Amino acid sequence: MDKQNVMATNAALVRLLADGGNTIIKGWLLALQRTGDARISTQEIESQARDLLRALSRAVPAGGVSDVEGPAFQEVRDILEGFSRTRALQGLSSSETATFVFSMKEPLFEKIRAEAKNADTVAEQAWALTLLLDKLGLFTIEVHHRTREELIARQREEIEELSTPVVKLWEGVLALPLIGTLDSARTQVVMQNLLQSIVQGGADIAILDITGVPMVDTLVAQHLLKTISAARLMGADCIISGIRPQIAQTIVQLGVQLNVVSKATLADALALALARMGRAVQKAQRRAVHT
Repeated sequence: MDKQNVMATNAALVRLLADGGNTIIKGWLLALQRTGDARISTQEIESQARDLLRALSRAVPAGGVSDVEGPAFQEVRDILEGFSRTRALQGLSSSETATFVFSMKEPLFEKIRAEAKNADTVAEQAWALTLLLDKLGLFTIEVHHRTREELIARQREEIEELSTPVVKLWEGVLALPLIGTLDSARTQVVMQNLLQSIVQGGADIAILDITGVPMVDTLVAQHLLKTISAARLMGADCIISGIRPQIAQTIVQLGVQLNVVSKATLADALALALARMGRAVQKAQRRAVHT
């Protein structure tokens, strides 16, 4: 398509978007109703459709139909980005989100066929419109995927924070129950939480309980050693508890040297920690009940 035809096509689409607003909106809403979602009200969909149509009617005269990434389409992109993020957070799929844009094709094509003078004009305008809406639909999919990835990453961070609590067992004694697999990212969270707790509580002993760690391989052992070394640099001695027979055999077979005292249970580790501090837990003698 030469430059003159491009300009003529753009001008025709500008008139189409500006003059056929109500007709386009009506057909657009009918198309959306066939693929709609109960989580989104009709009023909300209509409001979003009108906002997007008005933004398009301003963007096309300034930027044509090919440069959807240019400054002329900034308002359009802002509307679609907010729309796509909302849909992603509501749990709609990326295809359901893009359908909002693609459903505009049907009423616009009908308007083109009704107003175009010949088949060539219909083909040119329909092709330009298809390219425009496809690019905008793909933009909504990209924003949707990016939003979902950000949400998943944020939830993962929150889960890691919740799954690495530091518990004060006694004055000067902290316990860090570890549950699940230790990878590099989670080890960083574990180490940060433990070091902050050591500083805040002035702890002398930290117990790392790995009862909930399903497997200890060379990488997990290295992560444990890093955490232990960091705690020692902060002035706290470490004890590992919860080493099951299978894990003990694995550590021996791997030839890993933890160089730290270990106990089978958290209770045993706490008893050792108290002994190091010159304290002990004893059963209280029952007092006789006088009647």
